[in-house]
Amino acid sequence: MKKYIMIIASIISITAKAQVPAEISLWPQSRIIDTANGHKLVEHDLSKPGQDLVGGRSVIRLADVTNPTIKIFTPKKPNGTAVVVCPGGGYSILALDLEGTELCEWFNSIGVTAILLKYRVPALPGKLRYEAPLQDAQRALGLVRFNAEKWGINPDHIGIMGFSAGGHLSALVSNTYDKRTYLHVDAADEVSCRPDFTILTYPAYLADEKEEGKLAPEIKVTEKTPPTFIMQTEDDPVKVENALFYYLALKKAKVAAEMHLYPTGGHGYGIRSKTGGTSVYTQLIEKWLTDNKF
Repeated sequence: MKKYIMIIASIISITAKAQVPAEISLWPQSRIIDTANGHKLVEHDLSKPGQDLVGGRSVIRLADVTNPTIKIFTPKKPNGTAVVVCPGGGYSILALDLEGTELCEWFNSIGVTAILLKYRVPALPGKLRYEAPLQDAQRALGLVRFNAEKWGINPDHIGIMGFSAGGHLSALVSNTYDKRTYLHVDAADEVSCRPDFTILTYPAYLADEKEEGKLAPEIKVTEKTPPTFIMQTEDDPVKVENALFYYLALKKAKVAAEMHLYPTGGHGYGIRSKTGGTSVYTQLIEKWLTDNKF
């Protein structure tokens, strides 16, 4: 009898795992644009062996992404929380491992389901740099929430995390969710695409490039903006004002926010940094998620 119970449990476990796809395309093939000036684009890694290492290791710098996807990383013991991870890359490329898969694996280590968003870059001529990525982020959040029960996720515990340009994208979708910025595809576009929480790591492009002290015009913080965790260093060449101005806007709107600033660390280190505060901020994220009951 015990043997049969173990077999049944094993079948149930396998079936449950089978319900979570490893990677899925965000859009039907008819919506995918893979040409620029009449030439077909092919995804490729711009990095060269031994060059531009971070933490002594290479970085995947994925270029010409035209078929956006989400890849689901499921922990051994899921706690119901999920995070959509948005790599940075200046809206030109995606630092796919440094600010993507490595974070997904870390989230899995604390029981969080991680969803790696491979969004479209670079922008096609005549388009805003964040136009297609915003569509991809809205679509990704909707798909995750629509499939939450099937994927073992609490639909009220779905957040987003972004680095650099991915931080801008995360902040943008955290304030642009009332209406989809694309034509309706299916039932997944009928559920909310608002993140339940937001994590920004050295975010870029949040400060207005023309008016000092203001946020970029596309970022419109309100009292409905999700609770937010922010981390950046003061010597970041992308400018710490991106974090500061966003934090101030959150406080003005009375949105729960926590910000950590460190004097040094630069930009683009993911979780590879071994020095100062930048080496321990993941511990602060874990505590923040726990304190906020995520």
